[in-house]
Formats: sequence, structure tokens, C-alpha cells
Amino acid sequence: METFIDPKTLARVKDLPLIAKTVAQGFLHGLQPSQQRGIGIEFSQYRSYEPGDDLSRIDWKLFGRSDRYFVREAERESETTIWLVLDVSASMTQKSQRSDLTAAQQADVWNKFDYGRHLVATLAYLALKQGDSVGFMGLSSEQLSFLPAGRGDQQWHRILQQLGTLSSGAVYPNKNLIKPHIEQLQRSGLIFFISDFYQANNEITATLKQLAHGQSEVVAMHLLCSDELNFPFKGAIRFRDLESQEEVLVAANNAKDIYQQALKQHLSQLKKRLTQLRISHNQVNIEQPLDQVLHAYLQVRAKGLA
Repeated sequence: METFIDPKTLARVKDLPLIAKTVAQGFLHGLQPSQQRGIGIEFSQYRSYEPGDDLSRIDWKLFGRSDRYFVREAERESETTIWLVLDVSASMTQKSQRSDLTAAQQADVWNKFDYGRHLVATLAYLALKQGDSVGFMGLSSEQLSFLPAGRGDQQWHRILQQLGTLSSGAVYPNKNLIKPHIEQLQRSGLIFFISDFYQANNEITATLKQLAHGQSEVVAMHLLCSDELNFPFKGAIRFRDLESQEEVLVAANNAKDIYQQALKQHLSQLKKRLTQLRISHNQVNIEQPLDQVLHAYLQVRAKGLA
């Protein structure tokens, strides 16, 4: 049985590279040899060592059992360009309020922005170790971060630097800020678009429509938290829009059914729209372990490729 890494545990660690590597290694440990294609998967086979082979590819455990040198080979269709796009608008600072935690502990709970940053770091680590080229874009009205695709350890550190300096902005950026970079992302590759899909005028789906019209495959990772999925609130409660700052006071018991119906309709409409654009819609509860999310995505992907 797989052992997944709880976000509550990871939140106590203030080291982004360490968390990304830990999650990636836990994720890879749970994989079985496979011919599936995608992030973090290589189908490995062995062949006898030949002069000139990289010594780092020798399987020393197998040498210990057989007293012969074997190197690992990976079956790959081709190197892929991976683009990691993260929504950094203010609504991404939403998180669940935990009644079982002290105020100090609650401060360490990940919000969608934290979760998204760590998901980007983990995907980047997996892709770069696989030999793919990885680029990054962070989207907010105050700060559009763009890092051209690259390979190797230096690119890993560049991505970490970008993630470390990111801060949430007010709203999703104007299309004119994104437009200069769209063409690069539209070229053949794989785009992970990570967002809560909170939008006032379909500005996020408009970006995805542009991306989907290129040659790249687009994967939507839709971040949600348990509070918005389950609506656990009681009594009179005041809600505040994190982007417009508008507030509304409601009686939670009366609002729950209406809210859940509206959420169901919203998710259904979003999934339908993304399906029309041939974009896979993956709902991610930020209380779920990151490696579990990656496993779930690959299971869905494997069915789609079957």
C-alpha cells in the first residue's frame, strides 16, 4: 500500500527544494515499471555495459547479485517541453479553517498558492530528472513571471528562485500581459495550468482557449480546499471576496444547499467547457498529499492513452 505525504506534515518544513524532492521520490517509489508516457515515468530495461557508457547508469545492486555490469535504459518517445503555469492572483490565498488547530498551527496550513508552488516545484524536479525541458510562468496583475524553458540542474534552481520570489497579486492579469508569451507555450509540448479558476469574466478560460489552439497538450489542475467543497460553516458568517474585497453576511444553514448546488453547476460547466477545448480537468483538494495527486493524474492519463 502506498504511503502518501500529508500536506500538514510538509507545511512544517520551510524548505521548498527539500519538499519537492521528498514528494518526487515518494511518488516515484510508488510507481511500477510501465510503458506509460508522462511526467515522472520511464520504462527501464537493462543491457550489458559497453565501453563509453555513463558509469552513473550502472545498476550496482544488480551487479552485486550477478557480478556483471548492466546499465539502465529508458524508453522515451522524445524529449518533451513542459510548461508549468501558476495562477498567482489573490483568490489563491484561500485555505480551509481548521477548528482542531491552534492559531499558530493554523498559520502553517497551506493555502492554494503554497500548494501550487510546491506542485510546480515537484513537477519541475520530475521533468528535469527525466531529461525534459521545463519553463515556468506565474500569473497575476502585479507580477507576471516568465522563465524560458531549459534543462538541467541550473534550470531547477532558476525555477526555485522564481517560486521563492513570487507573491500573490490582486487579480488575474490582463490578456495583453500574457499575449507575448502565448506563442512559445503553444508549440508542441505539455502545459500544466494550475489555478483555482476563480474568474469574473472568463479570463482564465480565455487564456486556456488560446493555449489549446496550439500544438501543446493542456492539463488543468483545479485547486480547491475542503471548506469550499464541504461548506462546514455554522450560524451567521461573513464571507469576503479575496479579490474584490466585497463582503456578504449569510446564515450558513440557509445558504448551504444553495451554495452546494451552485458549486456543482459551476464545476459541471467548467468541466464541459474544458472538455470542448480538449483540456483534461483535474480537481485537486489541497488537503490531499501531493504525491497522491500525481498518482491520480497519471491513472487518468493512462486511461486516456489506453
